Amino acid sequence: MTVHEEESSPVLLMRAEGNVALVTLNRPKANALSSSLLEHLANIVAELSEDPPGAIVLYGGTRLFSAGADITEMELDDPEAPTRIVGNFRVVGNTLATIGRMVIAAITGYALGGGLELALACDMRVAGESVKMGLPEIGLGILPGGGGTQRLPRLIGASRAKEMIMSGRHVGAREALEIGLVNKIVPDGEVLDAAMSMAREFARGALAAQALAKQAVDQGMALTLDEGLELEREAFEAVFATEDARTGVMSFLAHGAGKAEFSGH
Repeated sequence: MTVHEEESSPVLLMRAEGNVALVTLNRPKANALSSSLLEHLANIVAELSEDPPGAIVLYGGTRLFSAGADITEMELDDPEAPTRIVGNFRVVGNTLATIGRMVIAAITGYALGGGLELALACDMRVAGESVKMGLPEIGLGILPGGGGTQRLPRLIGASRAKEMIMSGRHVGAREALEIGLVNKIVPDGEVLDAAMSMAREFARGALAAQALAKQAVDQGMALTLDEGLELEREAFEAVFATEDARTGVMSFLAHGAGKAEFSGH
């Protein structure tokens, strides 16, 4: 595993075995999402988007994922502050969400406010047994501005999302799994290993097909059913031109299911 950033950087990028990129938030003690951290993260995510690995894991460390935005930067007397804060989160969240690879959030400890919003921009979430997740902004007299009011209801439904947002309460691991907020719960000490294992499985798969399928699902959420089906048809036609499609079909015919070794093209 090779480190891309200096250890003092608020975000670390490591290239791990199995064609997986591990992106780690590195701002002790709470991984508060300052403008500097978000700028570093945006640059790393943009780099990964231009030259994507097989899969990506976003991690906050062994103690916690992130306690949220840096409250000290919420300058109430600066009329441009809200636009600046939302803009920083939107750049990172949208780039994470649109990378043509599976992105997995490995969540330990707390994922609150902007921290949860970062996790929501990922495709999947693996959580430790003792995690606490929530959008507590309402307790500050404000509301989520990093995608929480939009991504959370799309994931768990409008009613549950409203209850979480309006109450600001924390959700534990078991409830998070039950409502679809996380995909998997593991012991606290196994979160990173579990997420990296899942990422390596995706990285061995048909990456071109994964990218098209992810795009079809995400973009289709904003379309009518007929429009979504047309988007799916276009993706299905496009995937037939890939090397992976030929590899997968020929391998199935020759050896049966699950034996193909994909190139990612």
